This record gives sequence, structure tokens and C-alpha cells, in this order.
Amino acid sequence: MRERVIETDRGIQGAPDVRCFDQMQRHLRDRGLIATDDVIRSGITGGRALELGPGPGYPGLEWLRKTEGSSLVAIEISPNMIATARKNAREYGLASRVEYTLGRVEAIPFADETFDAVFSNSSLHEWSEPEEAFFEIYRVLRPGGRWFISDLKRNMNAVIVWAMKASVRPAEMRLGLKTSIDAAYTRYELEAILARTPLKSAQVSENPFGLRIQGIKSP
Repeated sequence: MRERVIETDRGIQGAPDVRCFDQMQRHLRDRGLIATDDVIRSGITGGRALELGPGPGYPGLEWLRKTEGSSLVAIEISPNMIATARKNAREYGLASRVEYTLGRVEAIPFADETFDAVFSNSSLHEWSEPEEAFFEIYRVLRPGGRWFISDLKRNMNAVIVWAMKASVRPAEMRLGLKTSIDAAYTRYELEAILARTPLKSAQVSENPFGLRIQGIKSP
């Protein structure tokens, strides 16, 4: 198993890179490959949710579109990505139900027990201090609140990696996929980190493409 190689802890900042990432995420959405249905299947079906690392916003916007009586706050480290997510929220007609906030997952700028749920898709490998982030997730969740976090895994089968890279659009994002996989965790590494946090009771599962963490904060 090759060693983990840190990709970035600053997100995607430059406007040209943000545009390319938005195109890639829109392509995934149009192919039905955004993880929103997994979030809903985990039991996060409404209420006030917090999304960590929304990027251009598609997972959270799809979640809002598919749920009723729901609202969303999203924390993103890149101002250019926030601008794109706000544009996409207006396109969805959901701008009144979502708030994008500049911030870091290791220091979530909200009070204790603020949210009914926390979810994130494909940003975990960029968190500079995942242990601190897991403490923060627990802190801002209300008792009985749920969390769901999904990401790539580093020990992905080489054939699957090849197929994923071949399908990435635009092609300029293929190198970014490789660096994201190299920065991702294995299930064993993730379970070891979680064991040191209040999320140690989380259920960790994996599929051929990545890892999923889900759980419920005790009442």
C-alpha cells in the first residue's frame, strides 16, 4: 500500500480551476453519480443540515431538491467556489433555502447543537485535521442528529481507477482525480482516526469506489 500524499488543505481557489471542477461535477450530476441518494438513505431526509466542503454545490442542492421542509448551510474554504455554488443555487431556484459560508471544517463557525444533520461528499481527503473536524461535527449536531460522510479510498482497484479517469470530463480534471485518490484514506486509517473522536461509534463501510461514514448522535 502506497503512502498517503496530501493534496491540499486550501481547496480549489483559482477561477479557471473552479470552472473546470464545476463542469466535472455537473457532468457527474447529469449521469446520476452524485452521492445525494446515499445521504437520504442514511436517514438524512429533512431538517436543518450542514454540508462540509460543498464545492460548486450539487450534492447539497440535489438534497434540497429531493427533500421537503429542509434547509442547508454549507461551509467552503474557497471564495470562488462559494460564488459558483450561489450561482448554481439560483439556477436550481433554491437560493432561499441554502446559505454558503466561508470557513474551515476544523473550526465550524456555529454554536453547539445547531444542526439536525451533517453531511459531506468527496472533501474528507482535503481536511487538514480530520480528527478535529470530527469533534466539530459532533459538537454542532443536535442530540439524535445524523452524520454521513463519503469519499474516495486510496486502495482502489487499478482497473476502477483507470475507468474513472477515462470517464472524467473535462479531461483537464483527470490529474486532479489521481491526486485526490492519492490523498484519500483507507478504511483502517479512517477507523483509527474515528476511534479517537466522539464519532467512534460510526459505521464505516466501503464499496469499490470509496468509503462511507454514518451515525447518530446519542440523545
